[in-house]
Amino acid sequence: MTIDEVLKSAKRIHFIGIGGSGMCPLAEILISNGYTLTGSDNNPGDNINKLRGLGATINMSQVPENLDEFKPDLIVYTNAILPGNPELEAAKNSGIPCVERAILFGAISRMYTNCIGVCGTHGKTSTTSLLSQLFLESGADPTLVIGGRLPLIDSHGRSGSSDTMICEACEFKDTFLELSPDACIILNIDNDHMEYFGTIENSIRSFTKFADMTTKLVVYNGDDENTVKAIDNMTNVEGKKFVTFGFNSYNDYSPANIEYVRGAFADFDVVYRGSIIGHVTLGIPGKHHISNALSAIAVAIENGISIDIIEQLIGNFKGAGRRFEILGEYDGITIADDYAHHPTELSAVLETAMKMGYKEVWAVFQPFTYSRTKMHMDAFAKALSIPDHAVMTEIMGSREINTDGVYTSQLAELIPGSVWYETQKEVADYVMSKATAGDLIITLGCGDIYKAAQYMAKTYEEK
Repeated sequence: MTIDEVLKSAKRIHFIGIGGSGMCPLAEILISNGYTLTGSDNNPGDNINKLRGLGATINMSQVPENLDEFKPDLIVYTNAILPGNPELEAAKNSGIPCVERAILFGAISRMYTNCIGVCGTHGKTSTTSLLSQLFLESGADPTLVIGGRLPLIDSHGRSGSSDTMICEACEFKDTFLELSPDACIILNIDNDHMEYFGTIENSIRSFTKFADMTTKLVVYNGDDENTVKAIDNMTNVEGKKFVTFGFNSYNDYSPANIEYVRGAFADFDVVYRGSIIGHVTLGIPGKHHISNALSAIAVAIENGISIDIIEQLIGNFKGAGRRFEILGEYDGITIADDYAHHPTELSAVLETAMKMGYKEVWAVFQPFTYSRTKMHMDAFAKALSIPDHAVMTEIMGSREINTDGVYTSQLAELIPGSVWYETQKEVADYVMSKATAGDLIITLGCGDIYKAAQYMAKTYEEK
């Protein structure tokens, strides 16, 4: 039986690792569709409390006995669950249909007639969040699955009553190819996740497949060479509408008369095929968000949201969680946190930070995975030379083993004046001993470096 067929007959669904940010929105959607949800996790938190409030029964242990207790018709697990987990091993040997989250995500996407998938190497979460907020505040009622927290709903997702689903479509390990999008945004294609793709050509091929799978509307970055190549390689184009966005005037949507408010917040005219149709001021800083915003504007207009409404609403979006998220200001020192973990993203964030009028910018970076650090060593060094100060932790290996002997000390040698420490506490204590009023401290990385930002904020508060 396919996952779609299983969902049609299943009544009880069990999630292993239900509290994860990617699992929680899917569980919420299934609850709203009448399924009985059970789950297990090892870590209490807001997502657990939220799902319990919606009626899910959750055990705070991952043991085989959960399956006997809950008697599910379908078991879903996150790839964050490590092999050897006793509950997962029991699930795979139980005879009960057992699928990874991405498979279920794909099946859920087919429950909606207007599934909008936002993909690209950089900017997925910010763009998905902006588009989601435009839909919500304009009165639509979409279902959402986002890779970060949307402050408007204080969640990674929600279940709506309309036929529209807006979701972040991640290319890592080709998981986005499980989705069934009716519309898509392709923001850009860069050389990331090369430990999986191997070459940029393989990555481009995956994005081509995603565009080929999209049934109605393809919105893509006409300035990005790799994205254009992915579109040019498509074989399934019949019946689809193609819309381009970008800085160049040859795109369907482009900006004109760009100015920056407070040094970094873009204010510009929206141009559609040569004619100015509106004017917007973004609530998120950085030149790179102009392109992201244009893609969201294009999709919103294609879905019936007028430019007049977009003009009124777009500035309300102040960013997604961990995307230049300001944690607070303490004795004149601002602490922010950002998910940037690729040199392109680091450069965009740090160039923006340097334009925002802070006295000095302290970049606190946690490299993520040995393969990415090795591959982009020189580019990381160039990006981390942008701020006044670069402070780093040792590399977070995550799923990798350091077989190539790659260390942060090698990166630090390429960045004049930079320092590094083994632990986050050492890094945080060092920065707090140096930063003064008027400075910005921004933590950067997709691992757990946000904990250093939280530690610094708490320490300053207690002082």
